[in-house]
Amino acid sequence: MYLQQRNDSIKSQHSPKFIPPSTPPSIPQHQPFQTPVPNWPAPVGQRPYRPPPQPFKFPQPRTAVTSRDRGVEADAADAEGAFVISALRGARRARAAERASLASSDSGDEGAGQRPPRKRTRRLSPEPEVMHQPCANGAVGAPHHLNGDASTQNGDLQLPGLRMSQTDQEIVRLIGQHLLSIGLERSATLLMEESGLHLEHPAAATFRQHVLAGDWVKADYDLRALHDLLRDSPHVEPHNLSEMKFVVLEQKYLEHLEAGRALDALHVLRNELTPLQHDTARVHRLSALMMCADAAELRARARWPGAGPLSRAAVLARVQPLSDRHDVVLQAVLPPALMMAPGRLRALLAQAVAQQAARCRFHAAPRPVPPDHIPYSLLADHHCSPDRFPIHPLQVLNEHCDEVWYCKWSPDGSKLASGSKDNTVMIWDYDPAAKRLTFRKSFDGHSFGVSYLAWSPDGRYLLSAGHEDCPDIWIWNMETEQLHVKMSHSSEDSLTAAAWQRGSDKFVCGGARGQFYQCGADGALLNSWDGVRVNALACRADGRVLAADTHHRVRSYDFSDLTDRNVIQEEHAVMAMTLNAADTLLLLNVANQGVHLWDIRARALVRRFRGLSQGHFTIHACFGGAQQDFIASGSEDNKVYIWHMSGEEPIAVVSGHTRCVNAVSWNPVHHDVLVSASDDFTLRLWGPREARDPRDPPTPPTPRDPPAGRELPARS
Repeated sequence: MYLQQRNDSIKSQHSPKFIPPSTPPSIPQHQPFQTPVPNWPAPVGQRPYRPPPQPFKFPQPRTAVTSRDRGVEADAADAEGAFVISALRGARRARAAERASLASSDSGDEGAGQRPPRKRTRRLSPEPEVMHQPCANGAVGAPHHLNGDASTQNGDLQLPGLRMSQTDQEIVRLIGQHLLSIGLERSATLLMEESGLHLEHPAAATFRQHVLAGDWVKADYDLRALHDLLRDSPHVEPHNLSEMKFVVLEQKYLEHLEAGRALDALHVLRNELTPLQHDTARVHRLSALMMCADAAELRARARWPGAGPLSRAAVLARVQPLSDRHDVVLQAVLPPALMMAPGRLRALLAQAVAQQAARCRFHAAPRPVPPDHIPYSLLADHHCSPDRFPIHPLQVLNEHCDEVWYCKWSPDGSKLASGSKDNTVMIWDYDPAAKRLTFRKSFDGHSFGVSYLAWSPDGRYLLSAGHEDCPDIWIWNMETEQLHVKMSHSSEDSLTAAAWQRGSDKFVCGGARGQFYQCGADGALLNSWDGVRVNALACRADGRVLAADTHHRVRSYDFSDLTDRNVIQEEHAVMAMTLNAADTLLLLNVANQGVHLWDIRARALVRRFRGLSQGHFTIHACFGGAQQDFIASGSEDNKVYIWHMSGEEPIAVVSGHTRCVNAVSWNPVHHDVLVSASDDFTLRLWGPREARDPRDPPTPPTPRDPPAGRELPARS
């Protein structure tokens, strides 16, 4: 019944009212209705004739319904048609793809002939050919997913399902901290919002804010919150928590004292610092500060910069120690998950660059790299070019008239001293801008040649020693450029080796005939050691003296209590010896063996350097580079060999001399130059390639090149 009433209603809505004409035309017989019948012209004053709607049988439902299959003149009286309409309307609610088509089916004649719009198919992932389709004409825009969503780009939405590893999270935090340190606060905030991370724990951030503001009451409250977080942490010791609170209370105590609030400071000392029972000796020193007359004396005695941002930042970063122990770093107490150390990203980059520089074969510049200024590009791994290494000839000096046995730079790198078999000591000035040596002065007077030179630690005096038959030590004053003193203890002595003691005006000297003396700068004999046959000497920072003797040993001698002990035992004769500036490594030129590197503290052989040729001639090697991690030595094959301390094979072999190279000296300040001395009567300056003027003609060899062989008669 309900369906019949509904069909009648549909029929009344969609069927026009029939008005019979005055003379109805004859309607021919026709096939079942397929297409609409055209309107015939009607008499004046009457509506055109429209035939009544014919019964229409709906087709069977299909999997894909089109506008051609639907039709537009549905007879609602048919129960089967009503069932189909109901079924299609139910499908409309279930299938969004058919919604527009079914709506046109219910609209009757108005929807006739209109093709519903094609539904857009939802894609779960973009087609590769769509993503990479070229738009040569510019008429096709980039896909929507490539253009990006404005809300996502502006940081309003987080990426769904974002998963980051622990390393990625730490990298994001490091970047955020660095952005804040350079003033890009908005960028750091957006980064943290989009990643869903925090730079610091909220409790740690609040603690930092209150410490920098000097609000010690709130800072103490923050400490309690941090204690609750750290109490159960396996990585934090209980004494670290006490140390953290002690550091904060110490700053609070000092600020009270500086402001003249002695009672408040006393309250902190008695009721807050002392009950911690942490570093009692330090508490006693703090209590003594209450006797300071004014704030200036307080800051001086406490080695404290005073209340303000600087000292409060030091509470978070670095506390100036009040004792001779290591500095206290607060971030070492707080785990990095709560509070990162300041400038952590810069520190990591500086460490990486320093490590690359340490592994660089030709890096002679200073290290470590300061975090606040990294002089190298971070966009590529660090690598020094050999063109900047001191292996390129810059200058040849021909002033000596015989074999040059030794050369040595002054401590400040501004002068070079050279000694020769021609009985002269020559002084050269070095110009670091032009990378040139200029003759300055010649000291005469030796009778047996000059085989060794030693500068005093302050560069004021130059000590020279002769051949094994020479009993004298000459001391030259470099300020007056005159002979300061000539020391001779006995005509039977043989003084061929000498060394200045560090931080004093004393020196030691000795020779292969058993003399071993300690003397003052005025030539006075202070102490002696009998029966020690010395080939080479070196002085340590603690005052002890290392002596290489004729028994293939290196022994340590203490002139203060006249004690000695064995340090190194070699299998062959030690011809020369050099100690590094750090007082930890000893370089030995060993007969028939070459160059050996020893660790003095471990008393162990570190490395044997290969390549050079050394028999029984005295050849002097040296340390080089800003970190003294290069080794340079002469050789009997007329070459200069250079090694990196990390390898046994040479990284460079320099040719140019025509006879044995007796000594090599690396400039201690200007690390890009070194000098070699040879039996071919010349000194050669080596440096970087760019320092050489390409317009300079090659230096011709000296015309005084003697034949091969070390033992030559002295020139008349």
